[in-house]
Amino acid sequence: MKTAKMDEATREAILSRPDVILDDKELMSALIAANEKTMGGNIVDLRGIAMERLERRLDRLEDTHRSVIAAAYENLAGTNQVHRAILRMLDPLEFQAFLADLGGEVADILRVDAVRLVLESREAADGPIEKLGKLLKVVEPGFIDAFIAEGNATQVRPVTLRQLQIGDQEIYGESASWIRSEACLKLDFGQGRLPGMLVLGAEDPHQFTPQQGTDLLAFFGGVFERAMRRWLA
Repeated sequence: MKTAKMDEATREAILSRPDVILDDKELMSALIAANEKTMGGNIVDLRGIAMERLERRLDRLEDTHRSVIAAAYENLAGTNQVHRAILRMLDPLEFQAFLADLGGEVADILRVDAVRLVLESREAADGPIEKLGKLLKVVEPGFIDAFIAEGNATQVRPVTLRQLQIGDQEIYGESASWIRSEACLKLDFGQGRLPGMLVLGAEDPHQFTPQQGTDLLAFFGGVFERAMRRWLA
């Protein structure tokens, strides 16, 4: 069998820059395949098998590398987002402005569709649950733990993320029908005070899921409860 000869210009180009061939994955695969054909079907090319395995490992490593980088960027973006929200939240000097910003610019920065501040009060136990505007809800003692745990007292955590079929009517009012995920941040206002809760609701069912980390929201909740203490004082 006569072997086709390579033209001199191509040969010189390859000899002068062999790294171009080595760096071209498709070209190297074609060369290996051509080499296997010349060896015949009855010969096992261990080197070729090893290279295929190395290529698969390299592909997996590259996928992992891209995933790690993407996660790092996402975490950095989330950190910056929470920091911006905290700075905006600390600007107001009056409680009404504080609430207005919470439901406005702070909600926009956090990219949530609904924000509700829930406060427990012993006075609320003597009558119907009181509603003070769209954002602030005053409820009877025990309501917050029951809402977070959904009947399971062992599930009361500082931050709870969950997906919903529909939002709670008592919390979201008319917006309840399109809330598909929420973050519930339990708030500690100090010794002798009843707890509170900040609820962040989203139309996107994947914005808050139980598989997500809660560190950033826990930090945000910690700053929020400290800011609230000055208003309660």
